Amino acid sequence: MERVRQRLFAVLLIVGFFAAWEVLCVALGVSDLILPRPSQILATLIARAPVLWPHMLQTLGTTMLGFALGVLTGLVIGAVIGVSRLAYDTAYPLLIGFSSIPKVAVVPIFVLWFGSGTVPAVLTSLVICFFPIVVNIATGLATTEPELEDVLKALGASKLDILWNVGLPRTMPFFFASLKVAVTYAFVGTVLAETVASNRGIGNVMMAASSNFDVPLAFAGLFILAGLGIALYAAFSLVEARVTGWATRKREIAV
Repeated sequence: MERVRQRLFAVLLIVGFFAAWEVLCVALGVSDLILPRPSQILATLIARAPVLWPHMLQTLGTTMLGFALGVLTGLVIGAVIGVSRLAYDTAYPLLIGFSSIPKVAVVPIFVLWFGSGTVPAVLTSLVICFFPIVVNIATGLATTEPELEDVLKALGASKLDILWNVGLPRTMPFFFASLKVAVTYAFVGTVLAETVASNRGIGNVMMAASSNFDVPLAFAGLFILAGLGIALYAAFSLVEARVTGWATRKREIAV
């Protein structure tokens, strides 16, 4: 019952936020070119749905492809770094240096290599989201207790056995935490590339809307991206609760 009340209160706060936004825009006479009202954004979403739908699917598909490739790349690199000190000393500085580069700077390079379109967006999504996965996987593997590894080695377990049966399961909480962060980064990468080097996707729609001073449409694009991000975050949270429930301390709530 307490959990239900908390969720209801959270919903009321969210509704109150948008209601206050609406009232303040009307009361202060804020121009649509500055900040459109939520009702205007909703009307734009409904009216432009046939146009926005293909662009939304394009952005979602591009993001999920780049995200999947980023997860696979991050898993492999993170596992290697987590189990090898030499790999850690060699690759980690390179990864930190690469992650420090503003990703908007690499989009023109991807366009030069692959042309404009979907490929630069996929690659930008990949390079912007794999670093959190690398860090969390490497951290999870590196925090495996040496005593546990010594016991398993004494029982005849190989390094691969220890990695597969102990190391990887122990990294699951770290892994899902990184997934929830990386999926939001993946959208950033996709939209960034779409605004620069694509004629499709929500990023391209928002750029065109800004050029035409169609601010409600630009905000509609923001709402679509926010909705997709929240939906994917919630999906990963649900999977995380199923897979890593053993790592979550249960709380007893008095009813």
